[in-house]
Amino acid sequence: MAFWSPTLHQLLGLLSLFLLLPYGPIYAAGIRVGVIRKQSLDDFPVFREAPEFLNGGECSPIDVDRVLHIAMTLDVNYLRGTIGAVLSILQHTSCPENVEFHFLSARFEPELLMSIKSTFPYLKLKVYHFDPNRVKGKISKSIRQALDQPLNYARIYLADIIPEEVRRVIYLDSDIIVVDDIRVLWAVELGDKVVAAPEYCHANFTSYFTNAFWSDPVLAGTFENRRPCYFNTGVMILDVDKWRKGRYTDKVEEWMGIQKQKRIYHLGSLPPFLLVFAGNIKGVDHRWNQHGLGGDNLEGKCRSLHPGPISLLHWSGKGKPWLRLDSRRPCIVDYLWASYDLYKSSKPILEG
Repeated sequence: MAFWSPTLHQLLGLLSLFLLLPYGPIYAAGIRVGVIRKQSLDDFPVFREAPEFLNGGECSPIDVDRVLHIAMTLDVNYLRGTIGAVLSILQHTSCPENVEFHFLSARFEPELLMSIKSTFPYLKLKVYHFDPNRVKGKISKSIRQALDQPLNYARIYLADIIPEEVRRVIYLDSDIIVVDDIRVLWAVELGDKVVAAPEYCHANFTSYFTNAFWSDPVLAGTFENRRPCYFNTGVMILDVDKWRKGRYTDKVEEWMGIQKQKRIYHLGSLPPFLLVFAGNIKGVDHRWNQHGLGGDNLEGKCRSLHPGPISLLHWSGKGKPWLRLDSRRPCIVDYLWASYDLYKSSKPILEG
């Protein structure tokens, strides 16, 4: 599978071209760029350069079998969150040089790639084009416009897009911060399961589907002989090899087709995942997805952290920490995110 991966020099000379070239990591010999410059977009965010992160002594030699693969989407509207998420992952893992990032982007914007490479000059990364036409006519209007964006569905096609030699990947949303060693999550054994994620069996599962679904005995029978539990698709371990062999992209798309005909759920890409996998995933400790932190502060819905250990914080919901901080209406938990913000215009949170 081809991917975008020009060097900074190539980008500067070929901004108008759609490049699909092999990429190797940028090492210390490369040109150091302290701050990236704005390109054609006047409002494009500018970031400080992150420090170089090196492996600790306990790390295994870097080879194909030792690479830890992380997949995320790449979009200008969430770029600030993506930068913070990458920084948190690298900062907290003892083997940062063993981590490779796979970014899915719906549009080729040279500024996006330049932002990532200039902020993290030593990062191992590949960027792939996700064609929005793959979901054209398959997306149903949901209760939130942000959930209807084609890139929100890219995780469904991840196994088709990344190279075949990648057999396992951690998928993460862009509004997360990792405060633990990502290798712990990578080490989770899936057994015969395709997906691993924190699951929540006390949630009201019926609320994720409409009466049209539950009143149809054939559709409702989907969950027969399994105990369906909610899980958040913003933090998942995927056995992409099993996904490909089981043709799970087709299975998820089948439910998207039924949704277009019968309106069986209100949310975006989450319900078809639940229909295929709920009750049949490998459960992961809840510390790996403290989700729901994006409760809308303007409506008085700041969320407090649940008691217990935390490895990953997730601002799922309408309120994103960078937007609330900029508007000077932050929630308390947003200050946890702020320490990973490399946005150049950021001001100290605590002023004298």
